[in-house]
Amino acid sequence: MSQPESPETKPVATAQPQKELPKFEKSIADKLEGKFSSKVAIEFVKPTRIRVKVKKEDVLDVARFLRDEIHFDHAESVTGVDYPDQKEIEVVYHLGSYTDPELSKQVLTLATRASREENPNPGNDSTRLPSLRDIFYSVEFHERECFEMLGVYFENHPDNRRLLLPEDWADLPPMRKDFKIKGR
Repeated sequence: MSQPESPETKPVATAQPQKELPKFEKSIADKLEGKFSSKVAIEFVKPTRIRVKVKKEDVLDVARFLRDEIHFDHAESVTGVDYPDQKEIEVVYHLGSYTDPELSKQVLTLATRASREENPNPGNDSTRLPSLRDIFYSVEFHERECFEMLGVYFENHPDNRRLLLPEDWADLPPMRKDFKIKGR
Protein backbone atom coordinates (compact mmCIF):
# COMPACT_ATOMS: atom_id res chain seq x y z
CA MET A 1 0.00 0.00 0.00
CA SER A 2 1.52 3.31 -1.05
CA GLN A 3 1.59 6.25 1.28
CA PRO A 4 0.36 9.67 0.25
CA GLU A 5 3.11 11.97 -0.82
CA SER A 6 4.15 14.46 1.79
CA PRO A 7 5.26 17.96 0.81
CA GLU A 8 8.86 16.84 1.34
CA THR A 9 8.63 13.97 -1.18
CA LYS A 10 6.27 15.52 -3.71
CA PRO A 11 8.05 16.31 -6.97
CA VAL A 12 8.30 20.00 -7.55
CA ALA A 13 7.83 21.23 -11.09
CA THR A 14 10.33 23.97 -11.71
CA ALA A 15 10.01 26.08 -14.77
CA GLN A 16 13.26 26.50 -16.61
CA PRO A 17 13.90 30.16 -17.23
CA GLN A 18 13.73 30.98 -20.91
CA LYS A 19 17.07 32.18 -22.16
CA GLU A 20 16.68 35.55 -23.78
CA LEU A 21 18.09 35.71 -27.28
CA PRO A 22 20.63 38.42 -28.03
CA LYS A 23 18.69 41.35 -29.49
CA PHE A 24 21.00 42.25 -32.38
CA GLU A 25 21.34 38.67 -33.62
CA LYS A 26 17.61 38.06 -33.16
CA SER A 27 16.87 41.12 -35.29
CA ILE A 28 18.88 39.59 -38.15
CA ALA A 29 17.08 36.27 -37.76
CA ASP A 30 13.73 38.09 -37.71
CA LYS A 31 14.58 39.93 -40.96
CA LEU A 32 15.42 36.62 -42.64
CA GLU A 33 12.24 34.96 -41.41
CA GLY A 34 10.20 38.04 -42.38
CA LYS A 35 11.55 37.97 -45.93
CA PHE A 36 11.71 34.21 -46.55
CA SER A 37 9.31 32.70 -43.94
CA SER A 38 9.32 28.92 -44.34
CA LYS A 39 12.20 28.94 -46.86
CA VAL A 40 14.72 29.49 -44.04
CA ALA A 41 15.23 27.55 -40.83
CA ILE A 42 16.98 29.51 -38.10
CA GLU A 43 18.81 26.72 -36.30
CA PHE A 44 20.30 28.86 -33.55
CA VAL A 45 20.84 32.44 -32.43
CA LYS A 46 23.70 33.09 -30.00
CA PRO A 47 25.88 36.09 -29.21
CA THR A 48 27.83 36.86 -32.43
CA ARG A 49 26.53 33.66 -34.10
CA ILE A 50 23.49 32.75 -36.20
CA ARG A 51 22.97 29.53 -38.15
CA VAL A 52 20.53 29.46 -41.07
CA LYS A 53 19.64 26.41 -43.12
CA VAL A 54 18.07 26.74 -46.59
CA LYS A 55 17.20 24.44 -49.46
CA LYS A 56 19.56 24.57 -52.41
CA GLU A 57 16.81 26.11 -54.55
CA ASP A 58 16.70 29.12 -52.23
CA VAL A 59 20.36 29.59 -51.32
CA LEU A 60 21.08 32.20 -54.03
CA ASP A 61 18.15 34.42 -53.02
CA VAL A 62 19.00 34.17 -49.31
CA ALA A 63 22.70 34.85 -49.97
CA ARG A 64 21.86 37.92 -52.10
CA PHE A 65 19.56 39.23 -49.35
CA LEU A 66 22.27 38.67 -46.73
CA ARG A 67 24.73 40.63 -48.87
CA ASP A 68 22.47 43.43 -50.12
CA GLU A 69 20.08 44.01 -47.20
CA ILE A 70 21.89 42.72 -44.11
CA HIS A 71 25.42 43.66 -45.35
CA PHE A 72 27.33 40.42 -44.90
CA ASP A 73 29.85 41.13 -47.66
CA HIS A 74 32.14 38.10 -47.79
CA ALA A 75 32.47 34.41 -46.99
CA GLU A 76 35.14 33.80 -44.38
CA SER A 77 35.19 30.08 -45.02
CA VAL A 78 33.31 27.31 -46.78
CA THR A 79 33.34 23.70 -45.72
CA GLY A 80 31.28 20.58 -46.06
CA VAL A 81 29.95 17.72 -43.98
CA ASP A 82 29.21 14.26 -45.34
CA TYR A 83 26.00 12.62 -44.09
CA PRO A 84 26.05 9.19 -45.76
CA ASP A 85 23.10 7.85 -43.72
CA GLN A 86 20.96 10.76 -44.95
CA LYS A 87 22.43 10.54 -48.47
CA GLU A 88 23.35 14.23 -48.36
CA ILE A 89 26.35 16.51 -48.21
CA GLU A 90 25.95 19.80 -46.40
CA VAL A 91 27.94 22.81 -47.54
CA VAL A 92 28.42 25.46 -44.87
CA TYR A 93 29.30 29.09 -45.62
CA HIS A 94 30.55 31.30 -42.76
CA LEU A 95 29.69 34.88 -43.68
CA GLY A 96 31.11 38.08 -42.22
CA SER A 97 31.35 41.78 -42.95
CA TYR A 98 34.32 44.09 -43.45
CA THR A 99 32.18 47.11 -44.30
CA ASP A 100 29.54 47.22 -41.53
CA PRO A 101 31.06 47.87 -38.07
CA GLU A 102 27.97 46.42 -36.35
CA LEU A 103 28.60 43.10 -38.09
CA SER A 104 32.37 43.03 -37.60
CA LYS A 105 32.26 40.35 -34.88
CA GLN A 106 29.26 38.47 -36.28
CA VAL A 107 29.52 35.14 -38.09
CA LEU A 108 26.43 33.99 -39.92
CA THR A 109 26.44 30.33 -40.92
CA LEU A 110 24.52 29.63 -44.11
CA ALA A 111 24.04 25.91 -44.71
CA THR A 112 22.50 24.02 -47.62
CA ARG A 113 22.55 20.39 -48.74
CA ALA A 114 23.05 18.45 -51.95
CA SER A 115 22.10 14.85 -52.63
CA ARG A 116 24.97 12.38 -52.16
CA GLU A 117 25.75 9.72 -54.73
CA GLU A 118 26.88 6.30 -53.49
CA ASN A 119 29.29 6.00 -56.42
CA PRO A 120 30.37 9.58 -56.98
CA ASN A 121 31.41 10.95 -60.32
CA PRO A 122 32.11 14.60 -59.40
CA GLY A 123 30.79 16.99 -61.99
CA ASN A 124 28.77 14.26 -63.70
CA ASP A 125 26.29 13.23 -61.00
CA SER A 126 23.52 14.83 -58.93
CA THR A 127 25.76 16.12 -56.12
CA ARG A 128 25.35 19.73 -57.22
CA LEU A 129 24.70 23.12 -55.67
CA PRO A 130 24.48 26.61 -57.13
CA SER A 131 27.73 28.53 -56.75
CA LEU A 132 27.73 31.63 -54.56
CA ARG A 133 30.81 32.96 -56.39
CA ASP A 134 28.90 35.75 -58.14
CA ILE A 135 27.52 36.90 -54.77
CA PHE A 136 30.61 36.39 -52.60
CA TYR A 137 33.78 36.48 -54.68
CA SER A 138 35.72 35.06 -51.72
CA VAL A 139 34.17 31.59 -52.18
CA GLU A 140 36.05 30.95 -55.42
CA PHE A 141 38.78 28.70 -54.00
CA HIS A 142 36.67 27.37 -51.11
CA GLU A 143 34.06 25.96 -53.49
CA ARG A 144 36.80 24.39 -55.60
CA GLU A 145 38.11 22.67 -52.49
CA CYS A 146 34.61 21.36 -51.62
CA PHE A 147 34.27 20.13 -55.19
CA GLU A 148 37.36 18.00 -55.10
CA MET A 149 37.35 16.96 -51.44
CA LEU A 150 33.62 16.13 -51.16
CA GLY A 151 32.50 15.82 -54.77
CA VAL A 152 30.03 18.74 -54.73
CA TYR A 153 29.87 20.36 -58.16
CA PHE A 154 29.05 24.09 -58.03
CA GLU A 155 26.89 25.09 -60.98
CA ASN A 156 27.95 28.36 -62.67
CA HIS A 157 31.29 28.41 -60.86
CA PRO A 158 33.84 29.79 -63.33
CA ASP A 159 36.58 27.28 -62.46
CA ASN A 160 35.47 23.85 -61.17
CA ARG A 161 38.86 22.19 -61.49
CA ARG A 162 41.11 20.53 -58.96
CA LEU A 163 42.95 22.66 -56.44
CA LEU A 164 44.74 20.21 -54.13
CA LEU A 165 44.58 16.72 -55.60
CA PRO A 166 46.35 15.51 -58.74
CA GLU A 167 44.37 15.92 -61.96
CA ASP A 168 44.30 12.13 -62.44
CA TRP A 169 42.71 11.45 -58.99
CA ALA A 170 40.39 8.48 -59.53
CA ASP A 171 39.37 7.56 -55.98
CA LEU A 172 36.47 8.77 -53.85
CA PRO A 173 36.61 12.39 -52.72
CA PRO A 174 38.84 12.16 -49.62
CA MET A 175 36.59 14.01 -47.15
CA ARG A 176 33.72 11.57 -47.65
CA LYS A 177 33.23 9.23 -44.75
CA ASP A 178 33.51 6.12 -46.91
CA PHE A 179 36.97 7.10 -48.23
CA LYS A 180 39.63 4.63 -47.07
CA ILE A 181 43.38 5.21 -47.23
CA LYS A 182 44.88 2.42 -49.32
CA GLY A 183 46.82 -0.19 -47.38
CA ARG A 184 45.17 0.48 -44.02
